[in-house]
Amino acid sequence: MGLFRSGDVIGIADDALTFALEASRETHPDEYMGLLRGEPASEFGLDHDGLLVTDVLIVPGTESNPVSATVKTNMIPNDFSSVGSVHSHPNGVLQPSQADLATFGKGQVHIIIGHPYGREDWVALDREGKRRSLPVYDVEMDDGEEFFHFTQEDIDAELGLDGDES
Repeated sequence: MGLFRSGDVIGIADDALTFALEASRETHPDEYMGLLRGEPASEFGLDHDGLLVTDVLIVPGTESNPVSATVKTNMIPNDFSSVGSVHSHPNGVLQPSQADLATFGKGQVHIIIGHPYGREDWVALDREGKRRSLPVYDVEMDDGEEFFHFTQEDIDAELGLDGDES
């Protein structure tokens, strides 16, 4: 399986868009960058063939400044299937730069989020940098509680501590 997943991207989950907007806001005045992950839309009760953007992957070691963000490709997990990318433009311009276009070769959808990072301050683009439709779907997302459901006692037990050491 390749890094980029096949299948048409039909939209983005509201939770994924909200995460990207908040991450862009928190990273300001530097650029934010992440990769987009998609899941079959049918898994969310949508009567569509294709993929729904459900997650934004933050790649460790990503370097950013006010005019660019660079992902260290060697830090992308081997099993990650991307459908595109998301990055912010702290200057608010929602047009892709030449450098942006050079990174759009893979993936089906690329999102640019502009300052002030509100619900209307983003665009979806195709590989060529042309605007495309990307509807936002309010779907029930798995919040991952089971994965992160552990207590300090669980951690202490895993480390072989009896809990009395402070």
